Amino acid sequence: MAKIIRKETLNANVTLMDVEAPLIARKALAGQFIILRVDDHGERIPLTIASADPHCGLVSIIFQIVGLTTAKLNLLNVGDDILDFVGPLGKPTNIKGIKKACVVAGGVGTAICYPLAQALFKQGTELDIIIGFRNKNLIILEEEFRRLSKNTFFITDDGSYLRKGLVTDVLKEQLELGVRYDEVFAVGPLPMMKYVSLLTKQYQQKTTVSMNPIMMDGTGMCGMCRLTVNGEIKFACVDGPDFDGFTIDYDEAIARSKMYQKEERDAYCRLVNPHE
Repeated sequence: MAKIIRKETLNANVTLMDVEAPLIARKALAGQFIILRVDDHGERIPLTIASADPHCGLVSIIFQIVGLTTAKLNLLNVGDDILDFVGPLGKPTNIKGIKKACVVAGGVGTAICYPLAQALFKQGTELDIIIGFRNKNLIILEEEFRRLSKNTFFITDDGSYLRKGLVTDVLKEQLELGVRYDEVFAVGPLPMMKYVSLLTKQYQQKTTVSMNPIMMDGTGMCGMCRLTVNGEIKFACVDGPDFDGFTIDYDEAIARSKMYQKEERDAYCRLVNPHE
């Protein structure tokens, strides 16, 4: 079991929790994730490690309330225990030798990008950061990202905060100005990562994406998190979650991500409205 030490609401749909997990905190690196289970009857879900403090033994997770398990997790409060909390899993992001990078994030993918941006900043990498949200009310971690780079761009789909548009609009402008990166890192919804990769490929900019498909055991045995990468089957839990953005079959990944939408929606409705 892992005890919740702190809980903070970042916006109406996103929650941050600090969880007591000293063994994980001691080993966790940027890009890795944990798998948790809320209770005996719960499913196993992966969540990226937003930060880890080895001195205090704390691991931070940031999650969007989108289905049954995240809704049940959000019902827990400080002092409650998460039944299973396993990690760190996956391969850490390889940032060695990167002198200039662009971090592109969309929605809750912002939380995944934060430890990566921190790690790049700490090693002295020059950073451009591009963050997109649907609207102003969904923005998280703005101050934290602005501390890491003078070139931090926030953009909203509806124009309710700063600039209206897509993350690819800003990235394209930078590339057209002649800015070049050792590597571009994109994390967010699958369509966003697809179009970032299509854009950066035109400019021959190495691009890494973080994949978060349906996952269960986190050890590569169940096969649920399989992806087609460069024509071969890979497993996000052990081969990733980071992959070359130019090699992913995004259309297949998008289709697989929707496989259990109805079941997930029905389960969530039963939790919220148990008597209907």
